[in-house]
Amino acid sequence: MMTNPAGRLTQGQFSFLPDLTDAEILKQIEYGLKNGYAWSVEYTDDPHPRNTYWDMFGHPMFDLQDPAGVLMELKECRKAFPNHYIRLLAFDSVRGVESVVMNFIVNRPAKEPGFFLERTEIDGRSMRYSTRSYSAAQPEGERYQG
Repeated sequence: MMTNPAGRLTQGQFSFLPDLTDAEILKQIEYGLKNGYAWSVEYTDDPHPRNTYWDMFGHPMFDLQDPAGVLMELKECRKAFPNHYIRLLAFDSVRGVESVVMNFIVNRPAKEPGFFLERTEIDGRSMRYSTRSYSAAQPEGERYQG
C-alpha cells in the first residue's frame, strides 16, 4: 500500500492533506496568535528532509498581533518565490519551550519531482541509505521553473 500516492513533500503539519486555502491558513495563524506564538515565513528550493535551515523571508513577526499581516507577508513571499517551497512557522517564546511549535507548507512548485533513494552496501553486507532530491541536479534558483 502506497502511503503518499501523490508523491508530495511531507514536512510539517498537514502534509498529507490537500493544500490549505488562504482562509484555512488564516485560521491557523489566528490560532497561533491566540496562543502567543510569533510567526515567520521561510522558503527553499532544496526541500531535503534534513534541510531544516530554509531562507527566512523578512523578519520574524514577534510583535505582530494581526493575522492579516502574517498573510500579507506570505503573499509577498509567494510573489517573490512562486516556484519555491514556502512554509509558515510559529515560535513559542515561553521560557522552557522556546521552540517552533507549528510549521506547515503553504506553497509548492507546480511539479514536485521527488527524491532518489541511494543504497550502498558496506562492511558485513550492511546497507547505508541516503536520499537526494531529483531537483538538486539543477543549480540553485533554476530547480523549479514551472
